[in-house]
Amino acid sequence: MLGWLSSAAQAPKIEFTEYNLDNGLHVILHQDNTTPIVAVSVLYHVGSKNEDPTRTGFAHFFEHLLFEGSENIKRGEFDKYITNAGGTNNANTSNDRTYYYEILPSNQLELGLWLESERMMHAKIDSIGVETQREVVKEEKRQRMDNQPYGSILTEVLKRAYTVHPYRWPTIGSIEHLNNATLDEFIEFYKTFYVPENATLSIAGDIDIKEAKASIAKYFNDIKKGGKPVPRPTVVEPPQTKEIRDIVYDNIQLPAVIEAYHMPAQGTSDSYALNMLSTVLSGGQSSRMYKSLVDEQKKAYVVQAFPFSSEDPGLYIVLGLANVGVSVDELEKGMDEEITKVQDQLISEREFQKVRNQIESDYVQKNSSMIGVAEQLADYHVYYGDAGLINTELDRFMKITREDLQRVAKRYLIKENRVVLHYLPKSAQQKLGDTQVKTDN
Repeated sequence: MLGWLSSAAQAPKIEFTEYNLDNGLHVILHQDNTTPIVAVSVLYHVGSKNEDPTRTGFAHFFEHLLFEGSENIKRGEFDKYITNAGGTNNANTSNDRTYYYEILPSNQLELGLWLESERMMHAKIDSIGVETQREVVKEEKRQRMDNQPYGSILTEVLKRAYTVHPYRWPTIGSIEHLNNATLDEFIEFYKTFYVPENATLSIAGDIDIKEAKASIAKYFNDIKKGGKPVPRPTVVEPPQTKEIRDIVYDNIQLPAVIEAYHMPAQGTSDSYALNMLSTVLSGGQSSRMYKSLVDEQKKAYVVQAFPFSSEDPGLYIVLGLANVGVSVDELEKGMDEEITKVQDQLISEREFQKVRNQIESDYVQKNSSMIGVAEQLADYHVYYGDAGLINTELDRFMKITREDLQRVAKRYLIKENRVVLHYLPKSAQQKLGDTQVKTDN
């Protein structure tokens, strides 16, 4: 039963060098000369949870805004530098961080460093860029949320699951807040969070460590510290004491059931156990929920269980799309029955071994690309203060026992700790309205 040990031992160790510049910028370097590619990335420890509740959406807005250019990069030229060099670039925002990266031929390392130093040192924040990106964000919201079936699920869950914590709004935030914000407010956000002491520069790929350090010094040493504490939310969400239920009518064909349970912050032992439990429940076609609800009972078209992990306590989400002719009540009952099974009985040794193998495979896969390594190193440093977890985090999973899986299921996946949403087609709302009219008459 210890087959995982041999394959885990074969996973190559990720060697890295890390240090701080005098201005507080943390640097992590991983040298891998197997292919002539380098990933240059900067993680800013700012996400939607750092926003003013009356100015939500700033972190995501800046993800877009900071491609506008700088004092030395003309508007619209940022991407052209990358594509002309044969590279790609992108960025993403979460409730906890904003992450920018370039993947370049390794002889273009300095290009990536220059672009990121420009973004950090003197990005162009003016009325033209702000107005342009307001429209971009509006269109993104229309496409991804307003006009996307089930696109509002996260928004609807968060505003019910959280009462005081800033996780209560989605990363995209409020368009109204962005419309009402002044240019000075955007500039102040930049000066507060886009400072070297709030950033991690993580580089992985075909580099020479000594040469890379010299290039980093050339582009980043002269950037000044922000000089004031970076604000972090301290509010703690109180425990939920009773189940919250609601119905959402959406432009959908298949009804859905969403269950969101409060869970501990990422990095805690229970969060690792819940992560593993999600593999038991919905990790592939041989998982419990898929076999039972999709294959055998045919109650669900899709079913998933996954941790929406966060730096502060997050949510464990169980989601199912009902098959044609199946009611949301039937589907919810089936989902709950599968949860009850892992609460009442230990999973078998055989199933446990299979899950461990899946966890290991996923772990190795994360480090299979240079950008994956760069991102993992930055995440581990920022969230846990230990980039070395890139080599040892698997050990935390392997310490989890079958009893731990049963225990966390019993502790967290309980009704009083959850929000339940029934997503129904708008046609159902119309039928309900018609029925009420007839009853009133």
